[in-house]
Order: sequence, then C-alpha cells, then structure tokens
Amino acid sequence: MQRLKIGVMPRFDIYRRAALFGAGAALIAGGVRAQEAYPSRPIRMIIPFPAGGPTDVYARLYAERLGRELGQTVVTENRGGAGGAIGSLEVSRARADGYTILFGTASTHALYPLVTRQPQFDVVRDFTTIAELGGGPLCWLAHQSRPNTLREFLAVARNANPPLSYGSPGSGTMMHLATELLKQQAGGVALTHVPYRGAAPAMNDLVGGTLAIAVNTFGGGLPLHQGGRARMLAVATARRLEAAPDVPTVAEALGLAGFEAVLWHAVFAPPALPAPILERLSAATNATLADATFRASLAASGITASALGTPASAAAFIAAETRRYAPVVEAIRPELEQ
Repeated sequence: MQRLKIGVMPRFDIYRRAALFGAGAALIAGGVRAQEAYPSRPIRMIIPFPAGGPTDVYARLYAERLGRELGQTVVTENRGGAGGAIGSLEVSRARADGYTILFGTASTHALYPLVTRQPQFDVVRDFTTIAELGGGPLCWLAHQSRPNTLREFLAVARNANPPLSYGSPGSGTMMHLATELLKQQAGGVALTHVPYRGAAPAMNDLVGGTLAIAVNTFGGGLPLHQGGRARMLAVATARRLEAAPDVPTVAEALGLAGFEAVLWHAVFAPPALPAPILERLSAATNATLADATFRASLAASGITASALGTPASAAAFIAAETRRYAPVVEAIRPELEQ
C-alpha cells in the first residue's frame, strides 16, 4: 500500500502567505478608515445665545456654508443662558470627536473669564480653538438733538452736570467695555452707564430721547441711522464701511489711531481634538471665509468676516483681546459687582 506523504510547507511560502494576508488586512482596514473619514455624520454646533440675535444670524450662515464644505449637515442648536456659559460648558464636556462644536463669541471667550469671579470653565484648557471669524463692529449712536460728531458730543459731555448717560445691551458686554475703553482713551470723559437687557430696549430709549448716546453693533444701529431715527457718530473699524460711507471711524473722529472694537465670533471644539479633525475644520472654515457670496451675505447683515487664519492665529487673537480688556474690567470692577 502506498504511504501518503504529508509534506511541510517551505518557510519562504509561509512568509509569502503571511505577507499577502497582511496586505489584504491592510486594504480592508484602509477601506474601513475611508468609510469612517471625518465627517461621516452630521455635526452639532451649539450657539450659546438665544435665537434671533446677531450671533445667531452669523452662526446659521456659517453652519450652512461649512456643511457644504464638509459634505455633511451642520445642525445648529441654541443653548442660551448665563451670558453664554451654559452652552459653552456643554461643549467643553463633550466628546472630542469633531461632532460637537461651539459658535463662541468675545463674550464667552474673552470677557467671561474677566468679568466672572468664579468662571465655570477655562477658555484655554477646556477648548480647542478652531478659527476666528470676525463679527459685528461696534458703533455709537446719538439722539438727533445731540451734536453731529463724536468729538463735539464728548466736548459737551465733559461739561455736563449731571453727567450724560449712555446705554448698552448689558453690564460686562463688549459694548459696555468698548465704551469704557473709548472713554479712557478719549481723556477720561464722564458718562454714566445705563445697562439694558439687550440692545432693543436701549435703542428704543435712545430714539425716545431718554438716552444721550448708545452703543450697538453696526448691523443693529444701521437701520436707525438710515431711517433718520438716530445719528451714527462713529464706527470702531479700521476703515469706513461701504454700507455707511458717511460715518467716520473712531480714529478719524477722535484721532485715536488703531481703535477698533468688534463683537467677534470664533469656533471651538472640546479639548484634545485630534489634529486631523482640527485641520479639516480649519481648512473648511478658511474655504467658507474665502467665498465671496458668503462674505456678501454677512456684509448685508452688518457683519465683517475675518481674514483667513489658523487655529494658532485665532488663539493668539483671543488672548490679545483678553489682555486688552483686562485693565478696563478692573477699572470698573465695583460697577460689575453691584
């Protein structure tokens, strides 16, 4: 009877088959990774303020255009409360996978740690900065019975007894602090701050003559100026804006070179966001900001988009803004803590 021979596979054949198996596994894994490439599902973007305001307008325009760049829907959710802290805190505690991001502002990431004695989050440690987006430049409006220029108004204010009052959308807001900064740089003119619960009631009192002057975003103040219900004295931008070429900049009005004040917006993610996801979001944001139609839509709402940047340049900008307003906050600390 013939004996069946059981052979032993040569060693080089074992290596060859193992290599083929490894290559096949790599191809399969690569295919899975390709299928799971970020983003593979809708992205949730938290807006930490109520719907309807200037931040909400910009956020929704950005979400729609960003979604087109990423090939996924960006769903916006308003989580207002505590001056933006509630929505911001929610994002800081979310999973760092790129599917939860925050449409933050100067209020949440520059002013909040300054005006709040016990902040609920650290703006550097608890977030990954993605991009700075620009926003609404500030402007100062006067009642029609007041002087025609900012310089003339401040001259009257210096001799007023009791001091003239100015209105803002609230204590500790960018509008409040920017006006205090303007007062300091204009020689310490006395103006009494009247904080309101939002911009609309302040504008109503300005038009009605209760206030001598008020501060708002350019987009919020432009309809009053164009309609002749109030006079825009100056805008806090580097150059005049096309929508109101008759309105001088603060630098032109008072000779304060370089004075700018913007209620800016920025995008953040939870801390420790993986670098590839951060790069993807940054690139998509730059593509969004570069789009002429997108920029035109913002300009129609009184919003100025920022130049293209990087996460590092955005973080540096935010840190500089925080340093800029820190001494202003300390100077008015007693008022903030009333």
